[in-house]
Amino acid sequence: MQNKSGYFDLQVNGYGGVDFNNDALTTEGLHKACSARQADGVAAILATIITDEIELMCKRLRNLNRLREKDSLAKQIIAGVHIEGPFINETAGYRGAHPADAIKPANADDTKRLLDAAAGLTRIVTLAPERDQGQTVTKFLAEQDVVVSAGHCNPALDELTSAIEAGCSMFTHLGNGCPTQMNHHDNIIQRALSLSDRLWLTLIADGVHIPFFALKNYLKAAGLDHCVIVSGAIAPAGLGPGRYTIGRLNLEIGDDLVAHSPDGMYLVGSAVSLCRSEMNLKEHLDLDDDQIRQLLVDNPQQAIGSL
Repeated sequence: MQNKSGYFDLQVNGYGGVDFNNDALTTEGLHKACSARQADGVAAILATIITDEIELMCKRLRNLNRLREKDSLAKQIIAGVHIEGPFINETAGYRGAHPADAIKPANADDTKRLLDAAAGLTRIVTLAPERDQGQTVTKFLAEQDVVVSAGHCNPALDELTSAIEAGCSMFTHLGNGCPTQMNHHDNIIQRALSLSDRLWLTLIADGVHIPFFALKNYLKAAGLDHCVIVSGAIAPAGLGPGRYTIGRLNLEIGDDLVAHSPDGMYLVGSAVSLCRSEMNLKEHLDLDDDQIRQLLVDNPQQAIGSL
């Protein structure tokens, strides 16, 4: 693919051994991660801060903003932040790797604290519509021009529809953040697909988060015009297989470049680059260069109204 403008990755928790959710993140570490992403053909990312105690999330957002301001490459690469949680579904399976003790219902006070800490950099907030009573937070975020994305959630069809009417316009990593066993018809994947004409669906193309045959089905059902490929990268991305410590977890990344939880029950992000994702889309889904560019470059920018 002749990718002159570079990939735009809407979900990056870390890269090249650097964890954006680490309280010890430094200017040097942030520069290293951005340099590694740039070397992999990425033009811009949304640095992703995930569920933890509100005070810790705010501290990490403030630190990320402060370090970004100090480094010209970080300012170029980090187009904003994606806040994933803590307003998600606390049920096992739906919460994925997010710590259960930090998950809470959506509320205006904590939302404002997070936005203030991010100092205008917030581009996406992922939350569970069924944990946002009256869609109050969704409406507030939409009014602030923040993209509201449903994720790690299990809203009924009418709840998801109400969230869309309130301003939700995206679904985070469809096919993940949900149990491995669900009702074979009425489940969150089918509900999101049924409303895909009103949502941007983000998807991870590593072949493990979603098997390639299923990814092909999702893209066909939703249409390429409504889909975005993200990496879901965590700190070990770009380093290859090995054992790593990320936050509270000790992880082992195998040859598939996917991190599994210590008990093997759920996935903890990906170590696959978007270069590898592009290769996967070509080799396993037979997409052409224009289609891949749409998923990796054009749609991500359009989805958040960027650039």
